[in-house]
Amino acid sequence: MPKYLLLKHYRGAPAAVNDIPMEQWAPEEITAHIDYMRDFATRLVETGEYVGEQALAPEGTFVRYDGEGKPPVTDGPFAETKDLIAGFMIIDVDSYERALELAGELSAAPGAGGKPIHEWLELRPLQGEPLVVTE
Repeated sequence: MPKYLLLKHYRGAPAAVNDIPMEQWAPEEITAHIDYMRDFATRLVETGEYVGEQALAPEGTFVRYDGEGKPPVTDGPFAETKDLIAGFMIIDVDSYERALELAGELSAAPGAGGKPIHEWLELRPLQGEPLVVTE
């Protein structure tokens, strides 16, 4: 079965219908959003389509080797994933059409006012085998 990555963006994607930033949501709206995400993941576990997911903290650093004795860390003058990606989910489904269906459902997570966000999610197929086999 093909695996797909669903990316949730802070910015960089087209604006969502309910585009009020999460830091402006009431605590109960945040709880409802997280509960929706958990329920969605639980259903995918039950159907065998869940691989993993994680929300990402806003902190992050780019690292690159620049040679001995040179500092390898930057906080860039360029867009960084910490500015763009809010979280991800990996699904293992029978078809691209099923991946589209699930991405559309996840896009309807509630936001401000309890209304669906209708956010744009990036859907990308995973390529090849993992570098490390964990089984």
